[in-house]
Amino acid sequence: MTTKTSPQFVVCLKNNGYEASLEPRKIYQVLSDKEAESHKMIRVIDESGEDYLFPVSLFSPISLPQTLVKELALSA
Repeated sequence: MTTKTSPQFVVCLKNNGYEASLEPRKIYQVLSDKEAESHKMIRVIDESGEDYLFPVSLFSPISLPQTLVKELALSA
């Protein structure tokens, strides 16, 4: 039996080198990717609606109320 984890979110702090894909101060949904994490990368759903890898240094994790998580999650 697998346990379903709650969707995770980050806020973009800067978009240096990724101006077309990321907006500073915007909230993005994170997709779990252990291999990416081992390379200091994070997989987020960007402005195109697709998931891509970005340097983790561009983001800060945030905690949201569960009601907001349900509203923002693209795949709940």
